[in-house]
Order: sequence, then C-alpha cells, then structure tokens
Amino acid sequence: MAKYIAQIIIAGTQVIGKAFARALKQEYEASQQAAQRLGNAKTRTERLANQKLGLSLEEAKQILNITNLNKDDVNRKYEALFKANEKSNGGSFYLQSKVVRAKERIDLELTNEKKRSLEESEKNPDKT
Repeated sequence: MAKYIAQIIIAGTQVIGKAFARALKQEYEASQQAAQRLGNAKTRTERLANQKLGLSLEEAKQILNITNLNKDDVNRKYEALFKANEKSNGGSFYLQSKVVRAKERIDLELTNEKKRSLEESEKNPDKT
C-alpha cells in the first residue's frame, strides 16, 4: 500500500515539475519577444513612447492603415475608423479604443519628429 502511495506522489511530482518547467520556458520566450519588440525601437524617445502607450509606431500605422506619417491622412483615417466603430453603428468600444491609441501614438511620433527637426536646425543653421 505504501509502495503505491509513493509511486502516486512521485508521478504527481513529475507531472507538476514538467508543467512548471514548460510554463517557465514559455514565460522566458514571451519576455524575450517583448524585449526584442521594445529593443527594435530606434531611439530612446521611441522606446518611451512605445512603453507609454503600449503600442509601437508600426502597430499604430497598421491599425490606421497608413504608410507615411502625414497629419491629414492620419486625421482622415482616424475619423473614418472612429465613426465606423461607434456603438450606435454596431461598432466596438474596444476597436474605437485601439483607433484612439493608434492616433495618439502617431501624434506623439509627429511631435517628436518635429522636435528633432527643430533641434537639428538649431545645431546646424544654414550658412548662406
């Protein structure tokens, strides 16, 4: 009888150990992927913007379906997607939230881009 109880305990411990090891491996892989995503950001400001809004610039561009950062295109796509996903039209608040976050991320990038160009022009004034 004691022999069977010992075998059950050993088998249970092995199952739990394997499950725990598998969970650790998956968590490690997920953290590596997250670090790589954040590490792909070119500059410190871009990494901070990704962390702040939880959305990378590429993801934001995909959500709004734009290729270049043009303020007019961004606003036009934002308005169309926001209206299409209104609750009254049978839309989804979740999708609306994603559209808003995407616009915020792109607006932040446009602001950062503008600051960078101003800083560059101050550092390198034209000597004409």
